[in-house]
Amino acid sequence: MQALRRYPAVSAILLGALAACGFAPLGWWPLSLVALAGLMVLAEAASTGRSAFLTGWCFGLGHFTLGNNWIAHAFTYQDAMPHWLGYGAVVALALYLAVYPGFALLGLHLLRRRWPGMPAPDVLAALWIVTEYGRATIFTGFAWDPLGMIWLDTGVDQAARWIGTYGLSGLAVLAAGALLSLARRRWRPVLPLVVVLVGLAIYGKAQLPAISNSKSNIAITVVQPNINQNEKYNADLEQVNFAKLSTLTRSPNSSAPRLIFWPEAALPAWLDMEPEWLERVADLEKPGDLLMTGGAKVYFKERGRGFFQDRTLIGANNSAWVVTPDARLIARYDKAHLVPYGEYLPMRNLLAPLGLSRLVPGDADFWPGPGPRSLNLPSASNRPPLKMGVQICYEIIFSGEVIHRQNRPAFLYNPSNDAWFGAWGPPQHLAQARMRAIEEAMPVIRSTPTGISAVIDGHGRVIASIPHYQMGAIHSKLPPALPPTLFASFGNLLPMLFAALLLGFSALTAMLLARSSRRR
Repeated sequence: MQALRRYPAVSAILLGALAACGFAPLGWWPLSLVALAGLMVLAEAASTGRSAFLTGWCFGLGHFTLGNNWIAHAFTYQDAMPHWLGYGAVVALALYLAVYPGFALLGLHLLRRRWPGMPAPDVLAALWIVTEYGRATIFTGFAWDPLGMIWLDTGVDQAARWIGTYGLSGLAVLAAGALLSLARRRWRPVLPLVVVLVGLAIYGKAQLPAISNSKSNIAITVVQPNINQNEKYNADLEQVNFAKLSTLTRSPNSSAPRLIFWPEAALPAWLDMEPEWLERVADLEKPGDLLMTGGAKVYFKERGRGFFQDRTLIGANNSAWVVTPDARLIARYDKAHLVPYGEYLPMRNLLAPLGLSRLVPGDADFWPGPGPRSLNLPSASNRPPLKMGVQICYEIIFSGEVIHRQNRPAFLYNPSNDAWFGAWGPPQHLAQARMRAIEEAMPVIRSTPTGISAVIDGHGRVIASIPHYQMGAIHSKLPPALPPTLFASFGNLLPMLFAALLLGFSALTAMLLARSSRRR
């Protein structure tokens, strides 16, 4: 304890990095709880609001630098700027994201100074929920790896059906507080919480049905061509890449009509403007099949007149298309939650003169779509009409923002391109897709160029997958949607209510302690 307090800034940074070890691909969640317990020790030693904020900020700096290290890998495909700049980008992003744990510890300090009797773990848990939600929404949000992700595969993860991922983050803080109390041999106050957490873990594991009961009769094919980012738009490899997609899409020994899923940006073509490409894709389908693929929808502006007339690209949508065997495009979804500095340049008029437009591929920004919606898929033999939700790549990380609640789909299609993001990014992305499946009781189908592609059931379990950097196809059955969860109905109102209850309990505890001390 004394060693932590002697060098609080360094200790906080190291504890933050340790906490990130609970996320995929490591999954060492007990270390996250130990790190959070250490953070509470440092918070106790903070004598001013400034020192409390800096302690939380240093924790966040270590936490987000290690947890988001995969971002640096994307710069190896960025020729407009030096590749080494990627490591600076990771730290720069962490410098900003760290303000949210900083605000959580500042809030803890201020509330505890005003009402000393408030239990620190309860207050910090509530504030962590609120600040994580803020991180996911302010300035378009960056919701990657909320703390609640550490509970995946523990059984406690199933509580996301009631309190969402941000609520699970609050549970992680409470568990760390209990761990600290046990280390100090104060076991009686935290015994009820320990019983609740153990009960959640046992219940979460026990109520899962057998995998064999989590499939329908609807045939699906999920394609992973293992096309690297530096190969995707190479004109010399265009035919080779399409041959990979074609080979993997070929029907297995079955006549059942299929739903076929390709990755984000699977084709170097504009399907609605290049009929020859549309025909090539449709030729891979049998009667009754439907093929879902990522692909851009582009917009041009005509300039000039007569002989001097030309077209200038002014914008695009990052889209997912539904292709029929007779070469029709019957539905399209446009990505709504775009990646800042990746798919568009915020404040372009201000930042472009500074040279930052080089961060965005191409000469035009992507335009956002309208948000979650359900696409209608027609029936075929042995397949009823279905509604399909779509979340393209990055969108799947935003808890409570992935489905149209008034027009609930049967499943979510998550075409992604994780070829940018090295060894840590894809398993973290998959983990967050699994948490969306738990929250919404909704199967998720992920197709990516290089992995990790997967079929996920409504309990968040991976039914089938293709490992990272392998070429392959999943021929499986579509898991059925489960009845809507409490979270599916009310969304992030529930973790906010959980945070309010924790603060209310803390205030009540402080009042009772104050009254008791006055009587003495």
